[in-house]
Amino acid sequence: MWDQRYAADGFFYGTEPNDFLRAEVARLPRGELLCLGDGEGRNGVWLATQGHAVTSVDLSAVGLEKAGALARQRGVSLTTVHADLATFDLGEARWHAVVSIFCHLPSVLRRDLYARVVRGLRPGGVVLLESYTPAQLGRGTGGPPVADMMVDLAALRADFAGLEVLLGVERERDVHEGQGHRGASAVVQFVARKP
Repeated sequence: MWDQRYAADGFFYGTEPNDFLRAEVARLPRGELLCLGDGEGRNGVWLATQGHAVTSVDLSAVGLEKAGALARQRGVSLTTVHADLATFDLGEARWHAVVSIFCHLPSVLRRDLYARVVRGLRPGGVVLLESYTPAQLGRGTGGPPVADMMVDLAALRADFAGLEVLLGVERERDVHEGQGHRGASAVVQFVARKP
């Protein structure tokens, strides 16, 4: 599905970074940063322009090829990893920050991945996440068609228990990112730090 979506001309979600990521980037420590489900690379490439050493991981080889091309166009270095997040090894205490922007997964896989994110963060490392909540269902402005692939703030607090929550809010906002996200959206925004 994702290879087909990304094979079209242009960038499905545009080439500009996510608004929430742009607004909160100062919370991310400098260093090794991992972008989960980074697709065509708009967020990873922008983070590289901000001075981070970025690794973008995605299931779509087509998306990652476009991410590499966008990085070259912007004159930055981006490491891309073609992998399934169900089995991707984040390592232990490796990352200064992990970014997840609209990376929707089934709840069982999501909980397992988030546990690996916590292990993979260095002490003082930060996770920054924006996702659609189940209230997004039926809006037609973006996101998966099933509630199990969305998450709310209570679930994030449980999944990231043990981290210090710096920001956690459910809100409605207009999201305009290419043709993939267009209009009023129900989102959760979350930033937390590993002690």
